[in-house]
Amino acid sequence: MKRNVGPTDKLIRLILAFVLLFSVWFGWIPGTTAQVVVLILALIFALTSFLNYCPLYMLFGFNTNKTG
Repeated sequence: MKRNVGPTDKLIRLILAFVLLFSVWFGWIPGTTAQVVVLILALIFALTSFLNYCPLYMLFGFNTNKTG
């Protein structure tokens, strides 16, 4: 698994994950289904940030990691 998420992209993904998580925590997202979807998106953003790998980037040929 080749890393394809760069440091700036990683930071943006972490910030988005926390914003989505807090939006559910504070009740800004109405409805249980919408909250579950937002939590799954937050999990995906956090995982791709920690792994430095995004499967969609691989699929479309994107790479924001300039170190390798």
